[in-house]
Amino acid sequence: MSAAKGGRKWAWVKWIFILPVLLFAAVQLYFFLQIWWWVDHNPSRTSFMRQQEAALREKNPKAEIQQIWVPYERISKNLKRAIIASEDANFSEHEGVDWEALQKAYEKNNKKHKVVSGGSTITQQLAKNLFLSGSRSYLRKGQELIITYMLETLMDKERIFEIYLNVVEFGTGTFGAEAAARHYYGVSAANLGAAQAAKLAVMLPNPRFFDKHRDSGYLARRTGVILRRMGSAELP
Repeated sequence: MSAAKGGRKWAWVKWIFILPVLLFAAVQLYFFLQIWWWVDHNPSRTSFMRQQEAALREKNPKAEIQQIWVPYERISKNLKRAIIASEDANFSEHEGVDWEALQKAYEKNNKKHKVVSGGSTITQQLAKNLFLSGSRSYLRKGQELIITYMLETLMDKERIFEIYLNVVEFGTGTFGAEAAARHYYGVSAANLGAAQAAKLAVMLPNPRFFDKHRDSGYLARRTGVILRRMGSAELP
């Protein structure tokens, strides 16, 4: 083999390794710039919203998701406390990841031999909703962690929570606190009572199921637990 041919061969080998690295870096740069823009601009649609709207339109081409953006101060403190108590008690203290919760999730997944628990914080849930799919894999979890630290680096906790409250799924086609308050109770997000807020928070892990099963015994029992915890929830 001539030196020229050998050089071309190794050039191809080099690019086989370099191109994935460059692609990975470009994707991360896109995420970073998008998050930087959202520091003081509100997202109009998240990746998860688009996926759910597409799924709804398979059955009804005219289907649209329901979401109304409201500023942080116009969302009831009851709902803020309920969600922190239910989803992420250490939200105001951690740097985006609750490693103890992740360790417990990892042990549970190993025991089940599949990914059944994520151990995600509010920031991690927001990272997934903004950019990623609803699938469960360790590769997706790794990307979620990178985006989580970008969010925590560029935004303060209040801004992270404000976006989360406005984009999280509360039911079939229902996203954000304002749409949820109107959908379930016919009130604004600012006027949610403690029991109403606790029930909405409990619905978050499986909102489409609980949208159809609002009288679930589990929902009632868990709502009582969250009501008792809300007083100690620390708001950002």
